[in-house]
Order: sequence, then structure tokens, then C-alpha cells
Amino acid sequence: MKSLNFGGLCLLLGVLVLEALIAEGFNYGDALDKTLMFFEAQRSGKLPANQRVKWRGDSGLKDGYLQGVNLVGGYYDAGDHVKFGLPMAYTVTMLAWGAIDFRKEITELDQMGNALWSLRWGTDYFMKAHTQPNVLWAQVGDGDSDHYCWERAEDMTTPRTAYKLDQNHPGSDLAGETAAALAASAIAFKPYNSSYSNLLLLHAKQLFTFADKYRGLYDDSIQNAKQFYTSSGYSDELLWAAAWLYRATDDEYFLKYVVDNAVYMGGTGWAVKEFSWDNKYAGVQILLSQILLEGRGGAYTSTLKQYQAKANYFACACLQKNDGYNIHKTPGGLMYVREWNNLQYASSAAFLLAVYSDSLSAANAKLTCPEGQIPPQALLDFARSQADYFLGKNPKSMSYLVGYGQQYPIHVHHRGSSIASIFSLQSTVECVQGFEKWYRRPEGNPNVIHGALVGGPDQNDNFSDDRSNYEQTEPTLSGCAPLVGLFSKLQSVSETAGNYPKKAPVPRPTTPHSYQETQKTQEPYRSHEAPVEFLHSITKTWTVGPTTYYRHKVIIKNKSEKPIKDLKLVIEDLSGSIWGLNPTQQRNTYELPQWQKVLQPGSECSFVYVQGGPQAKVTVQSYN
Repeated sequence: MKSLNFGGLCLLLGVLVLEALIAEGFNYGDALDKTLMFFEAQRSGKLPANQRVKWRGDSGLKDGYLQGVNLVGGYYDAGDHVKFGLPMAYTVTMLAWGAIDFRKEITELDQMGNALWSLRWGTDYFMKAHTQPNVLWAQVGDGDSDHYCWERAEDMTTPRTAYKLDQNHPGSDLAGETAAALAASAIAFKPYNSSYSNLLLLHAKQLFTFADKYRGLYDDSIQNAKQFYTSSGYSDELLWAAAWLYRATDDEYFLKYVVDNAVYMGGTGWAVKEFSWDNKYAGVQILLSQILLEGRGGAYTSTLKQYQAKANYFACACLQKNDGYNIHKTPGGLMYVREWNNLQYASSAAFLLAVYSDSLSAANAKLTCPEGQIPPQALLDFARSQADYFLGKNPKSMSYLVGYGQQYPIHVHHRGSSIASIFSLQSTVECVQGFEKWYRRPEGNPNVIHGALVGGPDQNDNFSDDRSNYEQTEPTLSGCAPLVGLFSKLQSVSETAGNYPKKAPVPRPTTPHSYQETQKTQEPYRSHEAPVEFLHSITKTWTVGPTTYYRHKVIIKNKSEKPIKDLKLVIEDLSGSIWGLNPTQQRNTYELPQWQKVLQPGSECSFVYVQGGPQAKVTVQSYN
């Protein structure tokens, strides 16, 4: 009887603590930091020295080896160890969109470094997987055999079969989404790493051309993916990719593409109540509405207004203002789309409405619904209501973001989280042994997978914290990615303050061809010691055999108010030829040509080099 009373007292105290937290407001900044840690827990490949999730080790180091291609890296999809291309690409697009539209908010929370590293882990992988203009390696791992085993990524014994798309095996949906991911990431990286941004854009354009020219569903080409991530079509991804490429390039070709194909591809026809890894229509419609609200529609304004009408349909449906054609909500207020991993749909919708709210506010506009004109704040209020539900404001008083709050799922359907770390249990946990010893154990997971948004409750707000209940307790990449932008926005308008870890350094630009180089580099490339800046760009690329070569152009600009004389540069990691600089007697040291010994204030000069592999590192040695 005493233990029953004690248990009841603990439960009561937990509820009171949660109610107090809700009254004060949630710490979205803390939730953001934990969410970014989830992506570190999902990393495949050689882990970096600054890895924060210490129970994970290196894994998948031979991915692609049997096919003769380097596919090391990327992310494991959920609680398993398959690298599914379609949801991973959507994840990267969502991470990038958050880093673009909420750049100020993320930066103020000192999380831009971590956010860009989460992006970089995906984009490096996708560029390695894009081995030729019309070849994209779309998946690593076999979903069937992988799911038959319960083992740590570090112990994997299941086949690491790699599957590719090419001209004879098209996948416009996956190639299109990957193009969108790289185009969006190019925008996110541009203020920090211009040459890396240019490289991303190069791959994005090639992938879009591949997706558009050779049309087909990826899961018709890769049958193994069909039962796990079935594609409903590829028209939305083609529009989605073109819209992101327009935003990244301002090239009218891409805007004309979404306008010319608006009817044929369903952009102005489909009115939807879902935004997800499979259905991008609402995202396309709001992305193009942003262009319209910015006053950049030009000759295409009338068609963009049709896109916006469908964007409004989605937003109005979320707000229950759509003349009866609304989203379904649980009694506790959660957006409910389907039984399996429902929170991913709610997180994507919440992010999308937060983005649209900002755009409407900036344009001093309102949302037009069948039931009246709705102020932008109402959209942000909906986004907050979903985020608050995730964090504990729900009938179960349960935080569905693992590691956040007083009560969260402890039996998460996740192999690595549920088995003792490779560093504490160094013996191999074999395929069947994992089920017998770890999957079925009643105790909570030994490793807390911070920031994992689990599948969540059913349509009646019921939730069972059971490891075998994968529909409710398994986290996914695509469910967590929208939270980065969402939580950063909500923290910026919240009165709740918090202490956050020191920011991670912004990743320095390299090409994806040297994985070790990527891992060693942790500092952004900028010149703080000299009054010059280096503007990198890639002006041409070509492939000879297995090697891709890049023509790099580097502009040297005097940003000071004084002339610069006798400038000497140190260029490391240079393996190719260089033009426009003269070598000195010192190793790796170059100077400006004789005719340009003085660089006047505001003036610039340039040099060019060609090589395969990583970008050369340029620094200032001395000047007068």
C-alpha cells in the first residue's frame, strides 16, 4: 500500500511539474538543441571528433564497396539501418528551409553551426551518390533483411546492397527531391561557404535535368523500396525541385517551368491536407506564394495566385476555417493524418504554417479563407499548438520528443538506442540475439536518443510506450527535420529563456570526393587576419573515368580603404595546375603577377586552378 501511495504521489508530482512548465512556456531552444542531436545519433559512416552522441560509433564504412562506389555517410532512416533516399532527401530539404527562413532565429540561439553540420552530413552523401549526371545511387541496405535483425549499426551483418537510378531505371520523384534538397542547401550555405554552395547547385541542376528528362517512379525501378516508402507520383517533386532552383538561382527558366506545368502536373489543381516526404504539393504552393508575396511574380503573377489559392486551402484546413474541408484533429488538438507515425505529418504542417505566417506578416497580408480573412498570427498559433502538443501539452502529459521534459518514451523502437553502446558492451550483438536479449526486455532503453520525435499517439490521443509498437514509438528523419526551423521560430517569440551549448563551428567548404578531408575540417574558411576576402566559384566541371575535375575561380578582393602591396598567399591541398599567380621560392606560397603588385581599395583580381578532389585551402601569409 505504501508503494502504491508513493507511486501515486510521484505521478501527481510529475503532472504538477508539467503543468508548471506549460504555465511558464516551453523551452523551445532546449528542444531545438536536442532535435539537432537526434541527427547525430542517426549518422552513418566515420563519426567526427566533435560527435556529441557518445554512445554511437563508426558504421557502414564499406557502403557501396561491392558496387565500386563510395557511399559512406548519410543518415539511417529511423530505428533501422537502411539509407532510404526519398525520405532522407526530404529531410535535408526541410533542414535547409529552416536554416534559410529562420536563419536569424537559429543564429541567435548559437545553433547555426550544428544546423549546417546536420545539413552537410546529408549533402556530402548525396553528392557522392550522384556519380554521373544521370546516375543517382538511391538506397543502401535491404529493408527486408535489415528488419529481420535487431542489432547495432556498429555490428551490422545484414546485406548493404546499393540500388541506383539511371536512364534505364528512372526515378523522377527521388531525383527531383534530391535536386530540391541540394538547391535549398545551396541557399543555406551561400552566406558561409560560397564554393560549396556552388557545387551543391551544380549537382542540383544536373539532377533536375535527369529527373525531368527520364521520367518514372523510383519504386518501380527499386522494387525493394516499394513496401517501405511507396511513391504516389513524381509531378510534385518536379515542381518542388524547379521552385527551389528558382529560389536558388533567380533563373527565370525554373519559374517558367512551374508556371507552364502548373495544370499538367497538378500544382494549381491539387488541394491537399497533407505535407510529407511523399506529397510536396502544399510545400510547392507555399514556396511559390512566397515569391508572389515578395512582389516578384511579374508576368507569372496570375498563375502564382492560383498556386496561392491552393496554399490557402491547406492553411485554412489546418485552422479549421475551410468551410468544412478541414484536417482531422484528435480530441487533444493534434493534427491527425494516419495511424503510422502520425507526428511527422503534424511537424511538417506546423513548420509550413510558421513559414507562411512569416511571409504573410512581411507582406502585411492576411490569409484568405472561406470563413474570412485570418491574421498571420493565427497560423503561428496553430504551429505552436502542435509543437506544444509534442512537448507535453496533451491528454497524456507526455513529451513525445525523447529526452525533453519530465516524462517521455523510454522504450523507443530504435536498435542503437535499445542496445548497450559498443563502448560499454564491446562484444558483438548478433542478429537474433538482439531480439532475444534487448528487443523484448521490459526495461527502458540504455541509451537516451535525445531529440527523437516518436510516431506519437492515435486518433484518440492514446499512446503505448512499447518497443514493439513501432507505429507509435519509432522516430524518423522526416518527422524531426521540420522541428529545427519550427522550434527556432517559436523560441524567438517566446519569453522563456534558456542556456544552450556552445555553437559548433560552421563547416568549411570541401568537395565530397575526400571523405577524410570533410571529417577533419571544422572551421569556416574566412580571412580574419588580412583586409581581403576570397570569393570562390566553380566555373566548369567534367569527368574523366572515375574522377570528376573542377575549374575553380578565386576572386581576391581588397575590402579595406588602403592599398595592399606584396600580397603573398599560401595554397594548401593543391594537386592541379594554377593560373594567375606566380610561385615563390617558398613551398606552397604564391604572389600576385608583376603587373599587379598593388591591390587598390575595393579592387579585385582573380586566379584559377583545376583539380579533382577537395578544394584547395587559401590563406594569407603576408602583405604590406
